[in-house]
Amino acid sequence: MEYRRGSHTVYNLEYHIVWITKYRYKVLTGEVALRARELIRQSCLAREITIVRGSVSKDHVHLLISCPPGLSPAKIVQYLKGRSSRLLQEEFPHLAKRYWGQHLWGRGHFCATVGAVTEEMIKEYVENQQVYGPEDVFKITE
Repeated sequence: MEYRRGSHTVYNLEYHIVWITKYRYKVLTGEVALRARELIRQSCLAREITIVRGSVSKDHVHLLISCPPGLSPAKIVQYLKGRSSRLLQEEFPHLAKRYWGQHLWGRGHFCATVGAVTEEMIKEYVENQQVYGPEDVFKITE
């Protein structure tokens, strides 16, 4: 596991994020897919978001990203979808015709946290701390 560092933080936050094209139209092919990938890469680089893995399919985007703790997953998705939609529709007129409401992406997204430490490992670690107060789910330790 590799930890990243900020000015006052050490972290390893990873999210699996997926979003779809509006109406699941299969428009992410050829030059559009290449440009979408490039725009997402640029946007991530600008916000210090690392793409661990990713793929652009015909009707959806999958990303496994690592990001600083100051960025919420919802804000990351909002930024990535908003910028890529606007620029893709400017550069590819056939998309602007198909998506006349200027919304290339579907409204929602999927997000799950990813980590090298399981919930069981954390529970075991917390349970094995030295206790000074009554046994509880929230303990006081040395």
